[in-house]
Amino acid sequence: DGGGYLVIHLGMTGRLLLDSPAGKHTHAVLTLDRGVLLYDDSRQFGCIQFSEEFPARVAKLGPEPLEVPFEDFAAALKRRKTRIKALLLNQSFLRGLGNIYADESLFRAGIHPLAVPSRLRRDRARRLHEAILAVLTEAIAAGGSSISDYVDAHGRKGFFQLSHRVYQRTGEPCVTCGTPIRRVLVTQRSSHFCPKCQRR
Repeated sequence: DGGGYLVIHLGMTGRLLLDSPAGKHTHAVLTLDRGVLLYDDSRQFGCIQFSEEFPARVAKLGPEPLEVPFEDFAAALKRRKTRIKALLLNQSFLRGLGNIYADESLFRAGIHPLAVPSRLRRDRARRLHEAILAVLTEAIAAGGSSISDYVDAHGRKGFFQLSHRVYQRTGEPCVTCGTPIRRVLVTQRSSHFCPKCQRR
């Protein structure tokens, strides 16, 4: 009643379940006006935080990828000299893109994960912006990617993993050219790409 902010960070394995039975990994039960929300987290990397002020960790986040205008996106790319894959995973650049969707977006845009953002021509930046929008829109429509234990708020698995073109397909043929998909580490994260279709 007094106001404030409740922030739930899911970590690697956390999930929010609506009107589901509590299980051995349920760490919080939130009784709301329109149902009961459970916070489950098998590895306990997530956290729940309440604060009266707007949380600093949220204020530091970049824009939502589905809402950032192309001009803002292109201008932000021009200021960055890190690797593009590392930049897409940086939550202060874009919030919530994640490893799977960064790989899939870079593939659709034809951009190598080790490319330097500030060196991308405008047409390539536009292709990347459009690819991010397309990949996220398709993934949301498919309920997300259930690689291990991901489920939605109603406990249903997603199906976008069936549409992955590069993610976790190391050694398999590229869906476009047939070249084997390769994997490199970028800032300690696996990055999957086609060495023929994706240029630096």
